Amino acid sequence: MTARDTIEKKLTDALHPESISVIDESHLHEGHAGHRPGGETHFRIHIVARAFEGKSRIERHRMVNALLAESFAGGLHALALKAQAPGE
Repeated sequence: MTARDTIEKKLTDALHPESISVIDESHLHEGHAGHRPGGETHFRIHIVARAFEGKSRIERHRMVNALLAESFAGGLHALALKAQAPGE
């Protein structure tokens, strides 16, 4: 399973999103901090889930980061995250 697949599975299992997009953008960060040969270090995520209703942007980011803590410990370096509730 790729890092992208792992991220998508963890977020889907925990948040049951209406939509989710996980894009590996590691190739855009070659030569930057945290980049490794083979990539899978930098991702862009857009997720829409009811779990984010009534939560601030910071709370939403904290929820996602907590769910991906193991991935960060295993080499994930950075996320560009857009987390929305349905209808936003």
